[in-house]
Amino acid sequence: MAKCAGCGKKIGFLEAGSNGFCSTCAYLESLEPEVVEQINLKAEIEADVDAILLTTETVPNLNITKRIEIVSAECAFGMNVFKDLFAGVRDIVGGRSEAVQKTMRDSRKAALYELKREAYEVGANAVVGVDLDYVELSSAGSMVMLVASGTAVVIEVQANE
Repeated sequence: MAKCAGCGKKIGFLEAGSNGFCSTCAYLESLEPEVVEQINLKAEIEADVDAILLTTETVPNLNITKRIEIVSAECAFGMNVFKDLFAGVRDIVGGRSEAVQKTMRDSRKAALYELKREAYEVGANAVVGVDLDYVELSSAGSMVMLVASGTAVVIEVQANE
């Protein structure tokens, strides 16, 4: 195993190529410095978006110092024909549909990330009272929308006594 000369990630000898970079770092090396700076700035913002999400209003060691506003995120996901077909078979014979479950899981992750991003944009570091609502958009069940909502707040973490 080799290590990338840029980020230090372990890479295979075939991936390293002649310059010793992983594919991501090799791509970044080929870009203009201004573009790399924009990418790095976006990555910093993405790291800051990691807000706390709670389905309850309060937790003993978190002190809400400011309630900002209600935030929401909506994600609509469609399942392709093959997922619909296999889900229809599962509907007849019974059992779990992994394809549908994966779509629902992906939509939940996307909606919660968007909710965190919305909270970050209004200056919050947490969202309390988070609620998830699933809505079927088509009668065939091939389009599902997930709405995540909650109250954007600023919290201060207190040490346990």
